[in-house]
Amino acid sequence: MGQRAAGLPDFPWDQLEPVKAQAARHPDGLVDLSVGTPVDPVPPVVQAALAASTDTPGYPMTAGGAGLREAIRSWCVRRCDASAEGLAVLPTIGSKELVAWLPTLLGLGPGDIVVVPSVCYPTYEVGARLAGAEVVRSDSLTALGPSGRVGLIWVNSPGNPTGQVLPAAHLRKVVEWARQRGAVVASDECYHALGWEDQPISVLSDEVCGADHAGLLAVHSLSKRSNLAGYRAGFVAGDPGIVADLLAVRKHAGMIVPAPVQAAMVAALGDEEHVAVQRRRYAGRRERLRTALTGAGLRITHSTAGLYLWASRDEDCWSTADWFAARGILVAPGSFYGPAGRSHVRIALTASDDRVAAAVDRLG
Repeated sequence: MGQRAAGLPDFPWDQLEPVKAQAARHPDGLVDLSVGTPVDPVPPVVQAALAASTDTPGYPMTAGGAGLREAIRSWCVRRCDASAEGLAVLPTIGSKELVAWLPTLLGLGPGDIVVVPSVCYPTYEVGARLAGAEVVRSDSLTALGPSGRVGLIWVNSPGNPTGQVLPAAHLRKVVEWARQRGAVVASDECYHALGWEDQPISVLSDEVCGADHAGLLAVHSLSKRSNLAGYRAGFVAGDPGIVADLLAVRKHAGMIVPAPVQAAMVAALGDEEHVAVQRRRYAGRRERLRTALTGAGLRITHSTAGLYLWASRDEDCWSTADWFAARGILVAPGSFYGPAGRSHVRIALTASDDRVAAAVDRLG
């Protein structure tokens, strides 16, 4: 089945190639602030764990080894304020594959509705379309009324691309609304470790769910907190019944995290020192870029957590992207993330210190 036959949108980054080519013509080279790809080293403690586990000739467990499951569960209790009782966990091959396939894995299809944030990561919509489900953005949610067709609700805090943090009261309302309709709430919390002015709260927190994980899934990634994008290391935690169903399908499909990566995940989840080091790196880049952007007349919206600055010149996002490209800087147009993002651009903190310095100099 071709891409268009599947009803999928064009891959957004392909649309950015002409702007990238323009930015690359800068005499001092391209500064790419368009993608959230880590550029800093993988922590030594993680590299060592991976290297020590390379002699693993047998098939690993789809559910994850006992050590990994305990590491994930313990981390959720420590960092997400989750109750250990009734908390199921499952490793995933990064978080994007779970986001893309979750509607299908949950058995959703034509006639079902997947609710996504008004401005959000494009893969939420892609996943719904792969399953044949209908997509409704959260700013249109009131029009649904008491619809029982809602099967899945995505929330994302800290948000990509906006950096917005949803307070506990908002998350509680989402959980209550979903439970009244028998829908699953999937909370994408991949930037959970990167709170700046606001501190993120997990949907698994007792403050949000009252120690009841029914109908809830929290999706996490080690790509951002531990620079493990190349390892494809993530996990989902929450409702035991739903996690068991996901595991059953994933066993059949061979969706297994490799054993060396599982060992690396145990090491990463058990060490917070490297996370603190990486936070300091991002905090410094964020402060320098934010100061330069506001000095150049851009307005920063939300951006109180996460890896991005959500910025606007109060014009069409593609015009803003061209403005940056003329200075040799590549940013992501806000329209990639939904119609409501068309006057903003997303600026990533994931560039080396010297490239951030170059961007600051050009903006000044």
